[in-house]
Amino acid sequence: MVENKQTYTPFIAGAIALLLVIIGIVVGWRVVNGDSSLLRNVTVTHEKITPNADGDNDVTQISYELSRNATVSIYFENEAGERYYFRKEKPRGAGEYRVLFSGIVDGYRLPGETVAGEILTRLLQNGTYTWTIEATDDRGVTEKVQGSLIVADADTVLPELRNFTLDKHVFTPNRDGIDDRVLAQFFLTKEVAELRVFLLTPEGIEVPISELERDVPPLMPGRHYYDYEGGVDNGETPPPDGTYPIVAVAQDHEGQRVRVEDSLTIQFGGVPRADIVSPPSGDTVMFDKTAVPLCHTLTFTLTVHNYGTTPIRTTGPAPGFMYDSDWNYNTVGWPTESGAWRVAIGFENELTNYPYRWAVGSPDDLQEIDGHMYLMPGERAVVTGSIRITGPLGERNPQPMWAGLIHEDVEIAQFNNRVDPHEILIDMPDEAHIEPCEPREVPQTKPEN
Repeated sequence: MVENKQTYTPFIAGAIALLLVIIGIVVGWRVVNGDSSLLRNVTVTHEKITPNADGDNDVTQISYELSRNATVSIYFENEAGERYYFRKEKPRGAGEYRVLFSGIVDGYRLPGETVAGEILTRLLQNGTYTWTIEATDDRGVTEKVQGSLIVADADTVLPELRNFTLDKHVFTPNRDGIDDRVLAQFFLTKEVAELRVFLLTPEGIEVPISELERDVPPLMPGRHYYDYEGGVDNGETPPPDGTYPIVAVAQDHEGQRVRVEDSLTIQFGGVPRADIVSPPSGDTVMFDKTAVPLCHTLTFTLTVHNYGTTPIRTTGPAPGFMYDSDWNYNTVGWPTESGAWRVAIGFENELTNYPYRWAVGSPDDLQEIDGHMYLMPGERAVVTGSIRITGPLGERNPQPMWAGLIHEDVEIAQFNNRVDPHEILIDMPDEAHIEPCEPREVPQTKPEN
């Protein structure tokens, strides 16, 4: 019997040693590689948060680990079983993850609530919630971990954008003085951290729209106004003609976001561009004479070219109109119109800048749009006009005279200013033989409104 016991003792010892090795290998493998679970080490640091942007217990940290690639959802359910997503079916690779949760979830509406626009993100209402972190791998294996979270003292007042309106829905950003700007306005209900208004292109590009400074400071509650001119005032090309969303988004200090929008149609948009054509040879501005006897007329001819992509608006008097030299455009009932283009004649001693002005084309050259006359893109028009010389044009004689192409109340481009000066002699008799010119009534050429 003693002999048998000695025989089995080495065998038992070896088996125990092998078992210990196997256990060591398994433990080591688990230490290095973990177990076969998909979702591990899930923690939520706080059981209660008070999301009111006071800096005290506003957020909690959510941590988890994935052993392999998976789709992850993080959501909260209230006591009634209503579900609110913080993350929904987001692809994640294997590894450790940490994210701060401030009570903000995907937007939702309360029963009977009327909030304009779309609620993009919103705080959970005060209460007790069951949180769930759920992961599904590529083979369809799903694991989840749950716990409890209390939300208290939450600032759940939404940053509403009430009565969002545009003052027009058809917009022609071309600096013609007609519907060149659009005004967006709304009432903001609370102070916010971010407020954006923009035009959204089909490619998803946000074209920002600037706020007008009024009595309500930016980001503060009250009525806000935004002015949009398509960038044309800065020489930029506006978005192509078409219909676009105009969007406003407000985000408060807690992270709640509300979005509203309206539509705006752009027509005839573009930076207006025109010039007085310089021919390959000869004068750019042709005067019919270089010396004009008193009480006679001086006539000019030139060509205007709209080389831009948008129509240019014009106003009278029409080509062919004859001024007396002591008249100006106001005398004949055609005052300055903001955004209108006109051909003009100026001279060295003029009292009013470019006193003699004409439309950039005759009615046959122009197209009527909404009651206004335009020279269309790519079109040319020959413009003529006359000035009856009723007296000297200042002390200087001969008098330098030139043409201009004026974009009224906007600019006279350098290349359209003082175009092709000519020395014009006013042939004045001596003082003993000067006779007044035959009186002429101011023609009433402007149509009655």
